[in-house]
Amino acid sequence: MKVALITGSAGLIGSEAVRFFAQKGFTVAGIDNDMRKYFFGEDGSTRWNLRRLKEQVPNYVHVEADIRDQQAVERVFAEYGGDIAIVIHAAAQPSHDWAAREPLTDFSINATGTMILLEAARRHAPKASFIFTSTNKVYGDTPNSLPLVERETRWEADPAHPFHAHGIDESMTIDHSKHSVFGASKVAADVMVQEYGRYFGMNTACFRGGCLTGPGHSGAELHGFLAYLMKCCLTGRQYNIFGYKGKQVRDNIYSHDLVSMFWHYHQNPRPGEVYNAGGGRHSNCSLLEAVAIAEEISGNKMKLSYVDENRSGDHIWWISDVRKFRAHYPQWEYTRGIRDIMAEIHQGLRERQS
Repeated sequence: MKVALITGSAGLIGSEAVRFFAQKGFTVAGIDNDMRKYFFGEDGSTRWNLRRLKEQVPNYVHVEADIRDQQAVERVFAEYGGDIAIVIHAAAQPSHDWAAREPLTDFSINATGTMILLEAARRHAPKASFIFTSTNKVYGDTPNSLPLVERETRWEADPAHPFHAHGIDESMTIDHSKHSVFGASKVAADVMVQEYGRYFGMNTACFRGGCLTGPGHSGAELHGFLAYLMKCCLTGRQYNIFGYKGKQVRDNIYSHDLVSMFWHYHQNPRPGEVYNAGGGRHSNCSLLEAVAIAEEISGNKMKLSYVDENRSGDHIWWISDVRKFRAHYPQWEYTRGIRDIMAEIHQGLRERQS
């Protein structure tokens, strides 16, 4: 028996990974306790997704547990032991706005929870691939120091800058910047995941995501950019734009494409690696551009409000350079662009409402 152990298994990336690895013939053990509902209320709850997994994935075993509960985590790892071939750690407190409300909760989940999982993996499944869904927020607000040019609907990196053509690569420093409390807790986890690869020789990797997205997202105002925007577009709820004239740019990677990255890494793991993992130049948009696409797909006009003050530490322009990953794993490819992703989110929301 080969086992994939997935944390945050009812969330966007976790549920995508459950389906992906179940189809590859793995028994999938998923740890999730719907903390998104605690963070974001009913909008953020993942219970609907968990019900689907239980109904649709026969080789899925659900564990209702908190990753901060060391004894509960130990029990899961002890049960499956050496059969665990891959650990995908997708559980997190994911919002930099929310983190400032409860810094201790944020750190205990993102940093301490990751440490508990690493130690359990080292004891029970040291040869497994350990994949951590990190974030571009580990770079703090350093991207905002790049030379930017204002266009009609977006900010863009100056065409003369090396990052313009392909996006921001892993050479960007994570020091001397404002990370947000969330970004700092993810830095702690990110560095420890690297250390377990470099110090203990485990097959660990950090995937520093841009905006992770897809129809399985429980979008809320504080987390879930495209899913929440499309939800507002469909329901007539007001959507609030915070600063930068709504021209801030995000790359958006389809959830399946990110999980496919995990799979390619697992075939030939490289201990302690770090990869920027986003939509890159293939799939990105500004907030204003996303609004226009949502209105076109839905046929609805959005209700918008604008607040001139941007969110603290928020990026003005982020596009991931994924060439390092592609150099290591040349068989990997994107399957969705920004409009395709938003159309699937729209369809998914319509189906859930019916």
